[in-house]
Amino acid sequence: MIPDQEALLPPYPGISLAAVRMVKSDKDATDALVALLASDVLGFDTESKPTFLKGEVSTGPHLVQLATDEAAYLFQIGAAPAVEVLKAVLESAVILKVGFGLSDDVKRLRAKLGIDAANVLDLSTALRKGERNTLGAKTAVARFFGQKLQKSKKITTTNWALPRLSEKQILYAADDAHVALRIYRHWRSLPAS
Repeated sequence: MIPDQEALLPPYPGISLAAVRMVKSDKDATDALVALLASDVLGFDTESKPTFLKGEVSTGPHLVQLATDEAAYLFQIGAAPAVEVLKAVLESAVILKVGFGLSDDVKRLRAKLGIDAANVLDLSTALRKGERNTLGAKTAVARFFGQKLQKSKKITTTNWALPRLSEKQILYAADDAHVALRIYRHWRSLPAS
C-alpha cells in the first residue's frame, strides 16, 4: 500500500481497556495461566525501556504481553508471580505464540529470565509473500483489515520499566500482542493461494 493511501484508511479500533488484564497478584497470575494455557494460539510481544546512549545495553524486557482472542495479559517483569506463568506458557510446545519481529524478544527473555520460548511464529517473515523486506504490524493491518494501526513513537520510546504504566502505554502494549493474534487468525482463514 502506498503511504499516502494508508493515511486515508479508517483507524484500527484496537483492544478495549476493559479487555486488558494487568497481572499483579497471585490470583491474577493463576487466572492468566488458566486462560493462556486454554488457548491454541497467543499474540505475543515484549516492551523494553529504550536505550539512548551508544553502547548502553538494554535491561529489558520490562513488560511481556500475551493475548487470547478475548483479552490481553500484561506481565511487568519484577512482579513475583509473572515469571512462573510466563515460563509455563512461553515454553509450551503445544501453544503457538505469534507476533512481529520476535527474534530480539526471544533472545532477551532467554538472557534475562531463562525462558526458552518454543513454538514461536514471527509474522514479519511468515506474511512476506515473496517480498524482500519483513512485514510489520502496520502494513499487515492495512493489508488485511483496510485500517490504519496507530503506532505512536512517543509511546514506543516511553519508560516501560515504570512501576505504574499509563493508560496509553497499557493500550499500546496490549494492542501489539492482540493485533498479532487477530492478523494470524485472519491470515489462516484465507484460502491458500
